[in-house]
Amino acid sequence: MQTNQRIDGQRLWTTLMAMAEIGATPKGGVRRLTLTEVDRQGRDRFAAWCRALGLTLRVDEIGNMFARREGRDPARPPVLMGSHLDSQPSGGKFDGALGVIAGLEVMRSLNDLGLTTEAPIELVNWTDEEGSRFGHSLMGSGTWAGVYPREKTYALTDAEGVRVDAALDAIGYRGPEPARPFVADAYFELHIEQGPILEREGKTIGIVTGAQAQIWYDVRIEGQDAHAGTTPPGVRRDALVATARVIELVDRIMRARGEDGRGTVGWLQVAPNSRNVVPGETRFSVEFRHPDFAQVQAMAAEFEAQAPALAAPCAWHLTELFRLDATPFDPGCVALVEQAAARLGLPARRIVSGAGHDAVYVARHVPTAMIFTPCKDGLSHNEAESIEPHEAEAGCQVLFEAVLARANRVPG
Repeated sequence: MQTNQRIDGQRLWTTLMAMAEIGATPKGGVRRLTLTEVDRQGRDRFAAWCRALGLTLRVDEIGNMFARREGRDPARPPVLMGSHLDSQPSGGKFDGALGVIAGLEVMRSLNDLGLTTEAPIELVNWTDEEGSRFGHSLMGSGTWAGVYPREKTYALTDAEGVRVDAALDAIGYRGPEPARPFVADAYFELHIEQGPILEREGKTIGIVTGAQAQIWYDVRIEGQDAHAGTTPPGVRRDALVATARVIELVDRIMRARGEDGRGTVGWLQVAPNSRNVVPGETRFSVEFRHPDFAQVQAMAAEFEAQAPALAAPCAWHLTELFRLDATPFDPGCVALVEQAAARLGLPARRIVSGAGHDAVYVARHVPTAMIFTPCKDGLSHNEAESIEPHEAEAGCQVLFEAVLARANRVPG
């Protein structure tokens, strides 16, 4: 039986496009790096939209934004929904923003329909999900969840040496609220899949049951700068050649796990980066992912055992950033998403998230579920990232149904 309480799909799309104007790139994407002036503009626009709805807005000390719509019983723990507004350096319009703007549309639709939920509802914009500027993905939700100590987060710096706390102050978004977990009833996050499965199978909705395990490293290979024309092969300590061998190892380890394995070097710096100098140092990222934590640990062990020899005769420096077990989401929240998709007659399937999301850290403290919509060709972290308006509307309608059901449930 289909619901007669509908969100406004056209308004949702118009608002998504209005947010995409901020940081718009020539190729149709967005560049809203966290805690920059462009991020401030996006936050300010979001805050204005929330206040226009009568929502109460608060900001915590890491810049996470919480917009609250009161329920009939203000003492009940709130139902949370949200995602992030920051982007990759050459990101798309929908990664993160879809979840935040869809949450805004849920709030608008509740107002339009004159509905008061039993429990309060809060919409969250998490700070720095992408990790592009300061090197720590899920920084805002991770600090909130207690994964990253606040002072350690504040001390992170970008490529120009700007600290997180200074960047927060510069845009006026270091709030007075403590960045720590509070009692909440549930958390729902709508996001594009960022992969090809839903589109390939003709599914409109992904019912996300959890997120896969992952390990991230920073690597520094220390060789020796030398003249490219006068230094013979036998005495070279070429850090970039050593790096190329290590990158090939990462790819080989990934492919040995079949279609479920993931291994990526996505960031690389070369010094001195001059065409007639043998590279003396490289710094780069390495990450492994797999739905099975034991497989991720095996991939990491293989990498750690083999990579130092491949880097020789250069010096090898490895720093592990984090190691995350696979995260199962709350069965009750997942069931609400599944029921909503079925009630709306939307083709759906259960799916494990290949990407990390704020939901992964929130799930450590709050019952959590995610909703996926397809994206064209599975492409994301790219200016060409694309979804259809009807896909955004379907995902938002499922979010509306799940949040409303949870906020009106009988406790116990």
